[in-house]
Amino acid sequence: MLQTISLLVENKPGALMRITGVLSARGWNIDSLTVARTLDAEQSRMTIVVDIDPVLRRQVMKQMNKLINVLQASDLTESLAVRREMALVRVRTTAENRAGILRDAEIYGARVVDATSDGFGLECTGPVEKVEEFIDAMKTFGDIDVTRSGIVAVSMESRKLRLAPPVQAGANGAMDRPGC
Repeated sequence: MLQTISLLVENKPGALMRITGVLSARGWNIDSLTVARTLDAEQSRMTIVVDIDPVLRRQVMKQMNKLINVLQASDLTESLAVRREMALVRVRTTAENRAGILRDAEIYGARVVDATSDGFGLECTGPVEKVEEFIDAMKTFGDIDVTRSGIVAVSMESRKLRLAPPVQAGANGAMDRPGC
């Protein structure tokens, strides 16, 4: 089952490596990962979709919360949240199919971001299922190239953020999180 995890992390070198290292060391496959700086330049937001057995979901969250640089980990799998993905699709096609491509793009709410004599560059944003359906529709018109962003998600729950204090290095160099 796919689990959606939202992480607020310190924007420091090595944070991404430590997070993906925990997942890969346990044999958990990352389906998608997006990361970008927040309004605070010292923090980043990560959205990770990991393919994992549902009984292990709590374990994943505990592991994420123990990591250095992780300020908050939230499981958005079954939470009230907005989830979106973007795909850029290049469709190479014939002149006869151009009107059909534009019609289908409009149906899916996609927009033309570039046009050439042999095709279009299109952008489709929305729930994963909609993006996949759009890509399948475009395949019927000719040769395509696809680049996908991965899922981004934001919780719509009405709770305040609880930030954990950054992990401090102990006297022996080990990382210790206060209260853990």
